[in-house]
Amino acid sequence: MKQSRLVLLFILTFFNGVLPQEKLLTVEDVVLNSFSKFYPKNLRQLNWLPNTNSFVYVDGNGDKTVVLKSSAETKLSDTLLTINELNSHFEKSGIEKLKGFPLLSWQNEDSFNFWNNNTYYVYNSKYGKLDKIFSVDEQNENLTVAPNQKYAAFTKSNNLFLSINDKTIQITNDSDTNIVNGQAVHRNEFGINGGIFWSPKSNYIAFYRMDQTMVTDYPLVELQSTPAKLKNIKYPMAGQTSHHVTVGIYEITSGKTVWLQTGTPLDQYLTNLCWSPDEKYFFVAHLNRDQNHMEMKKYDVTTGNYINTLFEERDDEYVEPLNPLMFLPNSNNKFLWFSQRDGCNHLYLYDVEGNLIKQVTQGKWVVTDFNGFDKDGKNIYLTTTKDSPLERHVYKVNLETGKMNKITKVPGTHNVMISSSDNYFIDSYTNVSDSRVINLLNKKYDVIQNLLTSENPLKEYSVGQTKIYSIKNDEDVELYCRMILPPDFDETKKYPVIVYVYGGPHSQGVTNSFGVGRYHLWFQMMAEKGYIIFELDNRGTSNRGIDFEQATHRRLGTVEVADQMTGVNHLKSLPYVDSERIGVYGWSYGGFMTTSLMLRTNGAFKVGACGGAVIDWKFYEVMYTERYMDTPQTNPDGYKEASLLNYIDNLNGKLLLVHGTSDPTVVWQNTLSFAQAAAQKNKPLDYYPYIGHGHGVGGRDALHLYNKITNYFLDNL
Repeated sequence: MKQSRLVLLFILTFFNGVLPQEKLLTVEDVVLNSFSKFYPKNLRQLNWLPNTNSFVYVDGNGDKTVVLKSSAETKLSDTLLTINELNSHFEKSGIEKLKGFPLLSWQNEDSFNFWNNNTYYVYNSKYGKLDKIFSVDEQNENLTVAPNQKYAAFTKSNNLFLSINDKTIQITNDSDTNIVNGQAVHRNEFGINGGIFWSPKSNYIAFYRMDQTMVTDYPLVELQSTPAKLKNIKYPMAGQTSHHVTVGIYEITSGKTVWLQTGTPLDQYLTNLCWSPDEKYFFVAHLNRDQNHMEMKKYDVTTGNYINTLFEERDDEYVEPLNPLMFLPNSNNKFLWFSQRDGCNHLYLYDVEGNLIKQVTQGKWVVTDFNGFDKDGKNIYLTTTKDSPLERHVYKVNLETGKMNKITKVPGTHNVMISSSDNYFIDSYTNVSDSRVINLLNKKYDVIQNLLTSENPLKEYSVGQTKIYSIKNDEDVELYCRMILPPDFDETKKYPVIVYVYGGPHSQGVTNSFGVGRYHLWFQMMAEKGYIIFELDNRGTSNRGIDFEQATHRRLGTVEVADQMTGVNHLKSLPYVDSERIGVYGWSYGGFMTTSLMLRTNGAFKVGACGGAVIDWKFYEVMYTERYMDTPQTNPDGYKEASLLNYIDNLNGKLLLVHGTSDPTVVWQNTLSFAQAAAQKNKPLDYYPYIGHGHGVGGRDALHLYNKITNYFLDNL
C-alpha cells in the first residue's frame, strides 16, 4: 500500500484539558437525552411569511408557548399569537386543548392552517378567528392536503379516499388487500416518499396502484402473544418475482379515474411522477428492471394515453432518478432535470418536447439540493459540494449565463431559506465547533442580524478533540475521515480504537458539521472511556460523483472493505494507536460492513458489534439489491463473494449480532442463517434478538441495547 498522505482539513478542540467539575456522559444520557438535553437549540418552525420580508417562529414551552413575528428590516420581535389564545377557541367548543403549536402552514401574512387530531383548521391572527375546513376519518394514513387547502386525500387499509366539504368519497375499491392504492411503492426507492400526487390547481389526484398478488409472502413471527402469531408481508427478494405498479388519475368534478397506459414490462419501475403546471400532461420516469435504462414519458391527463418520450438515460451500471421535473415559474414549457450523466449530479434545462436547452451547472462537484427559484424565475438557488465534499454551501445560479454567486461564507453545512422578495436570507449552519448558528443576511449576503447562536450542549462535559482529514488509498482516491480523541489524550500512550462504519449508498458520515443524535453522543461517551473513535467514508457512499458511488457495483463489501482497511493501516501507523485493540460497530448496511470487516481482513479487528445486518444479498429486497448487485442469476460470482456465510471459518474475534425479530427491512433470516452457520462450524458467536422490534430498537429496549453494545466493547476491547 502507498504511504497514506495525511491532509489535515479541520482540527478543532472544544475544551483545553479536563477540569475536575466536568461531567461524564452515561448510557442513559445517550438513549434518553440525545434529542433533548444534548440537542442544539433551534428556532422552531422558523419560516418566512409569504410575500413579505417578515418571518415567524415558535418559542417557549407549555402555557408560555408563543408564535413570534419579526422583520428583516427591524430587530424587534412581536408576539403574534399565544397557545392560550388559540386554545380559547377550542375550549369554547369543548375540544381538548393543544399542548403546543402543531405544524403551521402559512397561507399569507395573517393566516395559517393546521391539523388538530383529524380536523383541518384555518386561523386568522389579524381577526383572531378560527374556522374548520374539513375533517377526515380517524383511521386515515398517508394524509395529503390539496394545494388549495380545501380538500384532502388519504388511505385506509389498501384503498384511497377523498375528503371534501366534510364528505368522504372512496376513490378505489380493491377488496384484495394485496392490491394497494395511494401508498409509496417500490419500497420507497428512487426518491418515492408517498403515493398521492395532487395536481397544481387541485382538480386531480394522481396515485399509485401496486399489485402484489404475485409476490411471495414472507413470514414475520409476532412473539408477543401465546401462541405466537404469523404475520405475512410482501417481500420480493433479489431475483424473485416483483410487484406490478400502475398510475391512476382521479378527476374531482367527474369522480372518474383514468389509468395511464404505462405498458410493459409489468415489473418496470415508475417514479418521479410530475404534473405540468396547466394540468394537461403527466410525466413518469420509466426504469427497467435492470435499472440501467430510464425513459421520461409524457401522458395525456384526460385519456391516460402515452404521448411521447422526452429523453432517455442509460448507464452500464445503473440509472437512479431521484427527483421529478421542476417547472420554471409561470411556464408550462420549460423544466429542470437532475442527472448524473456527466459524472456528477447536475441540473439540465429542457422543454416539454424533450429538447435539451442547456446544462445549467457543471463541474467535479454535485448539487445536493434544489432550494427554489427567485421571484422572476431567472435564477435558482442550489446547495452544492462545490467548495468541498465535506461542506454544503448555497449558491444563486443564473439560468441564462450559468453564473454562480455564493451566498454562504462560514465553513460548515448550511441550509438557507429565501424571502419572497429575494432580498433577505435566513442562513442556518453548523460545523464541528458551532452546534447551530442562524443568521439573517441581506441581498449582498452580509450578516445583518444573528437570530440564534446555540451553546455547545456538551459544554459542561468532558469532550475530546475532533479531527476531520483525508487519506489516500492504493488507487490514489481521497477518503475523508473523522477521529475523536479521548478528553485526556496523551500522544505518548496507546489507545484502543472503535471504528464506526455504515459505508453504503446514499450515505455520508464525515462532514464539517456538529455531531448530534444517539450515535454521536455514544461516540463522545466511549471517547470519555478511553477509546479513539474513527469513521471513514469509503467508495460507494454519496456526494463524490458517480465513479466513486458505482465503484462497488456487483461487488458489495469488497471495495468498501479495501477502503476501510486503508483507514485501519493509517490507524496502525499512528504511535498512539494500540494496533492489537481495534473494534468496529455498525447497523444495517453498517452491520453488513462490520461483519465483513470481522471476516475478510485477516483478523485486523478484535471485536465487532452490529445490528440489523445483511448477511447474504439474496435475502434482501429486489429494488435496492438488483441496482447494486444485479440478480443472483446474472451475477452469481458477485453474490458468492459478498455472502458472509462463505467466510464463517475466519471468525476468530468477538462478534455480537443483534436483530429485531419483526424487522421488515433486513429480515431476520439474515442473521439467523449466520448463527446457524457459526454453530455448524463450531465458531463462537454472541447473538441477541430484540423481540417485536423492526429495523431499529426503540422504547425501553434501546437502553438495554446501548448498555449491551457499550459493555461488549468495555469487556472485550
